[in-house]
Amino acid sequence: MSNKMWGGRFASGPGAIMEEINASIDFDRHLYRQDIAASKAHADMLAKQGIIGADDAKKIAHGLDAILSEIESGKFSFKRALEDIHMNVEGRLGELIGEAAGWLHTARSRNDQVATDFRLWMRDTIDALDIALAGFQRALCHKALEHAGTVMPGLTHMQTAQPVTFGHHLLAYVEMAARDRGRFADARKRLNESPLGAAALAGTSFDLDRDMTAKVLGFDRPAANSLDAVSDRDFALETLAAASITAVHLSRLAEEIVLWTSPLTGLVKLSDKFTTGSSIMPQKRNPDAAELVRAKTGRVIGALSALLIVMKGLPLAYAKDMQEDKEGSMDALSALALSIAAMAGMVTDLEPDTARMKKAAGEGYATATDLADWLVRSLKIPFREAHHITGRIVAKASEAGQPLHRMPIAAMREIEPRISEDVFSVLSVDRSVKSRTSFGGTAPKNVRAQAKKWLRKLEKEKS
Repeated sequence: MSNKMWGGRFASGPGAIMEEINASIDFDRHLYRQDIAASKAHADMLAKQGIIGADDAKKIAHGLDAILSEIESGKFSFKRALEDIHMNVEGRLGELIGEAAGWLHTARSRNDQVATDFRLWMRDTIDALDIALAGFQRALCHKALEHAGTVMPGLTHMQTAQPVTFGHHLLAYVEMAARDRGRFADARKRLNESPLGAAALAGTSFDLDRDMTAKVLGFDRPAANSLDAVSDRDFALETLAAASITAVHLSRLAEEIVLWTSPLTGLVKLSDKFTTGSSIMPQKRNPDAAELVRAKTGRVIGALSALLIVMKGLPLAYAKDMQEDKEGSMDALSALALSIAAMAGMVTDLEPDTARMKKAAGEGYATATDLADWLVRSLKIPFREAHHITGRIVAKASEAGQPLHRMPIAAMREIEPRISEDVFSVLSVDRSVKSRTSFGGTAPKNVRAQAKKWLRKLEKEKS
């Protein structure tokens, strides 16, 4: 038999394969709260406009509340034959309140219904991700404050570059997370228009109050073009783009944790909370949580790529291709939320080996730039010449197997006779980081001030 929800045109029901490929209830059931909220707003508006009776609207509202309770208590029976969350809710509404349920779909299509539901779901998800990212920032700031003066090697090209502080390194990820939150906020602002009332694609002849439903659902305004309202998925693409960049940032930190916890470097330790063992090698402590965060980035980026490909060839207005927008998005954003939680936990959990970090920071002649800067300041030598002098001193130190701060002053004077004993004031890693007081620099006092500033800002956001 035909589907009772839309089957007037059809003499028989869909084939088994058609039913399988067409059903979306397995994943769009997650829209149930948004679907019920939008349906209640729509019914209230229809009653206010005199399009349906007030008694019918009340029955619809009570029935929808009952369905919400059934779903949240696990008593609701989702039916794949009804395809999606919209038809499942409407079908159950008919069972509960009878003929009055038939009024709910007046002046509405599944096209504007799903667009509305998905925007509401995406908005709720963005809000949850923002809270999670703020928590991640707080974890980073607390750890940065604790290790504002802990010296570690700063790298470029994965080679020793200059000493930095561990706190400064962590605050770099606070800045990244701030940009991530800004991108999500921008996406949220642009998605916050209501498609409800656009109907299938052309609007409706009923005298709707779309401003009313938009306001009730927390949208800034109704979408201005009915064709665009039902076919736009920019909001999902933009959110997934923001999610992809966020995931990349998390993956970079995850990669560093993997490197830092390796016995080859041994700069950081993670507890049993975020590591696993080996089935065959009893000595192993694997940073699996970090590795999985790193891997889940592919899932997030893949969802963005998939939806871009789905949308790139679609003419206006709605096409069933768009049903592929939700499963990947929901999976990706769920993976991202889990990754953020895992990274915040690992940041709180990790403990640096401060002595090993400091030793590593001094290797590879990391204070060579400090020597060049001293030559510029103290001897008034142009930087390019100072760079060449420093290079020759480093080469001499390397031949002798000596670190710069242990090199005899006489050996340095063989290359530049004017070098004084004062040069040793800049050649230790501690003095190097303390000297980097320029705005945004790694000096411990900078790190403390910046971490405290961020914590005040984050605390203010909560209040």
